[in-house]
Amino acid sequence: MAILRKNRINSPPNSPEPADTPNNLSRGPRTAWRSLLSPLSPTFATTSNLGFSSSSSNHFNPKLILAQIIAIQSLHYLVLSFLFQINYVLYGTSITIDRIFTVKYVKMWHADGFIDICSFLISSVVGSLLLAVIVEKSKKCLDFAITLFSVHLFLCTIYDGFPKSLDWWIIQVLGTIIMVLLGEYFCSKIELREIPLL
Repeated sequence: MAILRKNRINSPPNSPEPADTPNNLSRGPRTAWRSLLSPLSPTFATTSNLGFSSSSSNHFNPKLILAQIIAIQSLHYLVLSFLFQINYVLYGTSITIDRIFTVKYVKMWHADGFIDICSFLISSVVGSLLLAVIVEKSKKCLDFAITLFSVHLFLCTIYDGFPKSLDWWIIQVLGTIIMVLLGEYFCSKIELREIPLL
């Protein structure tokens, strides 16, 4: 107590009170925390110099990015497989991996092709929700959607050769655009959501 009084006597009249003085603590916990985190506080200066600023959480993390890519790609194919199962039950279409990795089932002017096209577009909408849950950053949605399309193109090329069907390219580009736009919308909604005060 004597040390606190001595510090208060020696401090200039306009300097802020130390954060742990009885006056600040008696005003309530919010005032004490605000004084601790104010830019004039020595505690604030110390923690900011240690590198705990908000920019340090945005550093490049290749393991996290790779895990996010694998998660989105795997869930994308899982959703497509589930939709093809529904198509089998409702419309009697065949269940084969060729529906995912070949171009022969993606035909815009045939009824069976239209069913598969709807499955690809619905999976793009679900993919935008996955971007909001897994990536959580609107500025990264374009990168992850293009990566998803590029990996899918690579796997299709390995499985059945480079896709030369115009219908396939139209559907894939349209699905990527849907995923990017809706993903950025959902991510921005999450980013702008108010943080609840305690």
